[in-house]
Amino acid sequence: MIAQILFVIIMIAAVFLFIKNTGRIRRNIMLGQPIIRNDQSALRWQTMAKIALGQTKMTKKPIAALLHFIVYAGFIIINIEVLEIIIDGIVGTHRVFAKLSPVFYNFLIGSFELLALLVLVACIIFLIRRNVLHLKRFSGIEMKQWPKSDANYILLIEVLLMSAFLTMNAADGKLQLLNYSHYIQAGIFPVSQFLSSCLPDNTFNLVLIERGCWWFHIIGILAFLNYLPYSKHFHILLAFPNTYYSNLLPKGQFTNMNSVTNEVKAMMDPAFVPEAISIGRFGAKDAIDLTWKNLMEAYTCTECGRCTSVCPANITGKLLSPRKIMMDTRDRITEIGNNQEKNGVDFNDGKSLLDDYISREELWACTSCNACTEACPVNINPLEIIIELRRYAVMEEAKAPNNINNMFANIENNGAPWKYSNADRLNWVK
Repeated sequence: MIAQILFVIIMIAAVFLFIKNTGRIRRNIMLGQPIIRNDQSALRWQTMAKIALGQTKMTKKPIAALLHFIVYAGFIIINIEVLEIIIDGIVGTHRVFAKLSPVFYNFLIGSFELLALLVLVACIIFLIRRNVLHLKRFSGIEMKQWPKSDANYILLIEVLLMSAFLTMNAADGKLQLLNYSHYIQAGIFPVSQFLSSCLPDNTFNLVLIERGCWWFHIIGILAFLNYLPYSKHFHILLAFPNTYYSNLLPKGQFTNMNSVTNEVKAMMDPAFVPEAISIGRFGAKDAIDLTWKNLMEAYTCTECGRCTSVCPANITGKLLSPRKIMMDTRDRITEIGNNQEKNGVDFNDGKSLLDDYISREELWACTSCNACTEACPVNINPLEIIIELRRYAVMEEAKAPNNINNMFANIENNGAPWKYSNADRLNWVK
């Protein structure tokens, strides 16, 4: 009974902390500007099923896709075993699902063990790719100590959890053979049976190992749950809403500001009566000027580096990294949220996303080719953030590189980006 009470206390505390930390992220996301993304629901569900659930965009890198799918499947399917552990921990039973159908339970446990072994191997390969092979897309100016450590921590946690699961089963299987206490005959152990020879024959030590691994496994999962909101691996949860609320417009189609559109229509047609629209800020200077969807994408970023690896600006040695754009946005909105929590909603720390986090050189290095958007496995669009920051720089500050300012002047004076007048435009025909 003491163990059951302790288990319930730990689980309630873990769930409470997770809800609290997730609530903070939701609060930060909702600091963004409103945007409507609930149209074409059928297409949105299809997009989510295909990209978040089916992981179709991962297949551009087949080896990584296969390994990631194994880890992903392990995360989803082994949760059935976690559910059994939770019920056993609360009620005080042991392998409660075995009573429902012994044959099916044997199939489940056998499948879980094979999957756990595959997850273990996949995580080890991922660790080698990051720390031995040093794949280029896992490095960059934004991949400092914490982002690098974060990826390794999560992989090591997976290795430890799968190892604990297999060791727990090995001890359990050995206790079953010894007909010890309440360790009923349940489950088959195609993988962990090979670990049995490494375990002691003493029942007292076997119970200690089995119970120790049982507690380590479930506490590790609850700790992992609370680690997610601080980690890039929060995409495990956010990938689904993020892909559902994807931008369904064709890539390259920019959004127009209603306030500007009204002004243009009024100039073109004197009879036009503009709508009453709050103008607000042109573009974005800080993270709160972006939409809530932009901020959701910042928290969904997997930091996989696929966007940066295909960015032509980055490839040619320029400062721009689309991954850094997303990471900087996430760091900034988190900072704003924490400041408001401590000092009130009107607090201003004198910093902004533009200049303090993202430099002008990064912004204007972007070719707006959408390669980053196409490459992202969870439909994140760094270009939207870049364009909004550019809008602010041009429309509010009138600051742009000289070659762009020259183009603006030519369009204004000549109706074209070039310095030639309209009258000379067809001279090339002659």
